[in-house]
Amino acid sequence: MTSFTQFDNEAFVSIETFRKTGAGVRTPIWFAELDGQLLLWTDVHSGKVKRIRNNPHVNIAPCKRFGDITGDWVPAQASIDETPAAVAETEALLRRKIGIGFVLFRIIDKARDRGRGGRRVCIRISFPDQK
Repeated sequence: MTSFTQFDNEAFVSIETFRKTGAGVRTPIWFAELDGQLLLWTDVHSGKVKRIRNNPHVNIAPCKRFGDITGDWVPAQASIDETPAAVAETEALLRRKIGIGFVLFRIIDKARDRGRGGRRVCIRISFPDQK
């Protein structure tokens, strides 16, 4: 089994979510770690959120910014946490971990959003088989 430590000192993971047809969709995304879970922060209307709501089984691998995989794929469970506390905590963890890159991303993201609501959610990734 792959060790959880492969995610240490990484900024991005590729999350593979699954369409209703079973086809996988891989997306690179920043993540933070808290209490043995990976926390992702994304728009509530994103495709990955829709796919996770339909199927919580995902695969996760460390990757580079544009999705080049740098480690092994690990099966995991994803859940959507829409509570304001979870979203704020995840944003704060990412801001601390990523630094100025995350701050710049937020500025661009807010400008691009312009009135669409921009509601964020926390995706919690857990590893049920992790010992």
